Amino acid sequence: MYPQSTPKPPVLVHLCSADDWKAISADGEHRPDSLASAGFVHLSTPQQVHLPANRLFAGRTDLVLLHIDPDRLFDPVRWEPGVPTDPEAMKFPHLYGPLPAAAVRAVTPYRPGPDGTFAPFTM
Repeated sequence: MYPQSTPKPPVLVHLCSADDWKAISADGEHRPDSLASAGFVHLSTPQQVHLPANRLFAGRTDLVLLHIDPDRLFDPVRWEPGVPTDPEAMKFPHLYGPLPAAAVRAVTPYRPGPDGTFAPFTM
């Protein structure tokens, strides 16, 4: 489900540890803590993933980006505001159900720069 003013992106990303990815690929789906606590899985576009990465994972070197095909998601994706410090008009995609491993079409390392901060991901 995409807002009419927002075209469906060709790829979404989910940030997790390499160990989390191993568990996802073995289990067939990902049910992060946010699915139980907030009701959704946090997703991003490649251009905005650095915002939650810096807020939640600054300096970590064990992260990967799961590149997700939105057409392979079974549950609704809603575009909703992030936190108050994010740009006012920016909306983040939230998946209201588990993330199926079959929707992941690529996995890439996501490392911070020398100062420990993450930059927007470029494909």
